[in-house]
This record gives sequence, C-alpha cells and structure tokens, in this order.
Amino acid sequence: MGRSGNLPRGLVERFRVSDTVWPDDAGCPILHVDMDAFYASVEIRERPELRDKPVIVGGTGNRGVVSSANYIARGYGVRSAMPTTRARRLCPHAVFIPPTFALYTEASRTVMNLFREITPLVEPLSLDEAFLDVSGALRRLRTTPSRIGAQLRADVLERTGVNCSVGVAATKFVAKLASGLAKPDGMVVVPKEQSLEFLHPLPVSALWGVGGRTAEALERIDMRTVGDVAAAPPARLRRVVGNAAADHLYALAKGLDSRPVVPESAEKSIGAEETFDVDHHDRELLKRELLRLSERTATTLRARGLRGRTVSIKVRFEDFTTITRSRTLPVATDVTQEVYQAAAKLLTENVPYGAVRLIGVRVEQLAQASEIGEQLFIDAPERGWREADQAADSARSRFGGAAVRPASLLGRTTQKERGMN
Repeated sequence: MGRSGNLPRGLVERFRVSDTVWPDDAGCPILHVDMDAFYASVEIRERPELRDKPVIVGGTGNRGVVSSANYIARGYGVRSAMPTTRARRLCPHAVFIPPTFALYTEASRTVMNLFREITPLVEPLSLDEAFLDVSGALRRLRTTPSRIGAQLRADVLERTGVNCSVGVAATKFVAKLASGLAKPDGMVVVPKEQSLEFLHPLPVSALWGVGGRTAEALERIDMRTVGDVAAAPPARLRRVVGNAAADHLYALAKGLDSRPVVPESAEKSIGAEETFDVDHHDRELLKRELLRLSERTATTLRARGLRGRTVSIKVRFEDFTTITRSRTLPVATDVTQEVYQAAAKLLTENVPYGAVRLIGVRVEQLAQASEIGEQLFIDAPERGWREADQAADSARSRFGGAAVRPASLLGRTTQKERGMN
C-alpha cells in the first residue's frame, strides 16, 4: 500500500502466513504476486557485492526519476518515480545503476511462464506483478491457495534469484492489498469470512481510486478508515466524491469486487523514451540516442515474441511542445536496425530543428512473430541483422546489458552514461 506507517498495529502479523500454520483459505482463489524491488533485485543478483548497500535503479540523471530502489534505500525514504535529485539528497551514498531492460524482461518472462504452469488465468499488470485465479489448479492439484502461493514464492526465487510477495484472498482488490502488506518476501492470506475485519481498519488511502486530495476530502468529514466509508450514508459520500466514485468506493469498502482475472490481452505497442539532462540540438547525438532506444525497444519485442509494422518517434522540445511522427513498414519487424532506420528517417525528414528535451521510439501494430511468415524482397536490408540481434540477446542475458552494443555507440559517451534516466 505504500503507507504502512498508518496501519493498525498487529494487522499484518494477524494475517501473515508462517511456515507452520496454514490459514483457512477456502473461497480464496485469487493470488496477487508482486516481485520485491524488481529492477533493483535483478541488478543485485547480477552484482552480489551490492547486496548490503542502498541500490537505486534508473535515477542516474538530474532530470531522471527512480525506477526502483532496494529496501535499504527505501529505508532512507527513496521511492519509485521520485526525482533523482531528491533521491540523492535522501541517500547520497546509494549506488545508482542505469536500467538493464533485457535482464528485467527475461526475468519477467520466466516468472510469468511459471505462473502459467499453475493456471492459464494469469493477468499481468506489469513486468513484475500479476493476478492469478487458481480455482482450477485447486481441483487438479488437490491443494490449497496458500500452499500454491508458498510454492510459487520458492519457485520464483529458485528460477530467478529474486524474492516475491503474495497476497491470497477472495477478490482482486483484497489480494493486491494483501501482497503489499506482505512485503518484503512474505505472504498474507485474508480468509473470505474475515475480509471486512482486514479491510475496515485500513486508512481510506488503501481504497483504489483514493489519491491524496480525495483522502484529504474524506478525512475532513471524518472518514479516515475503510470502515468509516462502509458505514457512511451513501448520499454523504456522493456529495464529497460524486456519484460514480462514491458507488465504487462504497462497494470496495464493503468487500465487493466481482472483477474476474482476465488473461493477458494483446499488447498494442512497445517503446522507450529518455529525458535529457540538458536540451540538445545536435542531430548526430539525437540519432545515437534513437539507436539506443531502438535497441531497447527491439530487445523487448524479441523477448515477448512480437513484431510490429509501425515505427513512431516522440520529440519534446525545450518549451514542452511535443510531436509524434510515424511510418508503417512493408513487413513487421523486431530487428534493431530496421526500427532505428525508420526512426532516424522520421527525425531527419519530419522533425523541425530545435532544442530537444525528450526523445522516444515506439513500435505499434504488433503481432506474434510465430504468426508472421518471413518475406524476402529484392531491396531487402543487409542480411544477418536478426541473427546478430539474437546473438546479442543471448550475450546480454548471460553477461548483462552492456555486454553487446551497436558499433556506433562503442567508444562514445552515451546519454545513459552521462546520467540520463
């Protein structure tokens, strides 16, 4: 939940699962599994000497933001999405690491495949968390949700070297809250019949849809806990947050959440973008950054078994004016050089000169690579690009993200190395 300091004393301990006592989890088929400090944990797995140090991923530039921080760094108040400058003030001795997205994507794929070995009903929310409906697995494996959760935690650690936390409950809303309270490296099970006992002592900020301003508005009329919302006259709640939001919050406060676990839907686009520390006019520098972003995007496409036909770029100028330009290719691709050449041409032919603050690359119109036949053209690009990409992916997965780089990035100081997020 991110506000553990406001939790009633003893609530987490009451529902946390020990190694010797298994709770009554009948009617609780929903699991929410969340990797602990995912990016930072993967980086520490690759560099064990950092295990006892504060580690911050992503916040390497003055304009950057924190992507992930291990729990040592969080002890200093560092949080995801926090500006780098603030993170450095809070924890000046932290080790700052640029993201290695190929490693995270590979670890995520391993975790999601592990989930699907248990049940086809897996709904990823991001690279590092997912809902599972294990109703079918309970019958097939003759086990309980809690034991499935415990086995998943052990299997995830064994296969990825990273810990995860698990929430088990009757609904998605309660399961997600439970996994947040289980962190780090734990499991919280909320028996169906005790859902309200679990929910009602929580602060109103635990309700989905309640941000800082809404929480303040509710607290001004003495609605400080989820139980207060559940006990309030609906008309009073509607006057504060409106009809639709009131009905939504009231249902959650009553423990009502009928949403099913929906297996992963097809992704519509994949991309990457960067904000510069200082604005740049240099087109050659911008093209090198496009190459790096194209490499990151294409690596993610290949890791997910996808190819795309439309390449687009996003450019934000110093006055925050933002433009996008796109081009559709004759054949869907997951090749770094093909994505880059389209992106670079868009920059050269369609973007006016000016000081650039942010630049990004995105590939759209995605389809499974296995469903796309290979097509050859008389003017086909240089052969061997896909094979080179696949070899680079293999090297990165073994030796880290810097193991293989495009030749034009070698021997130069890239934007990432100069402190970009």
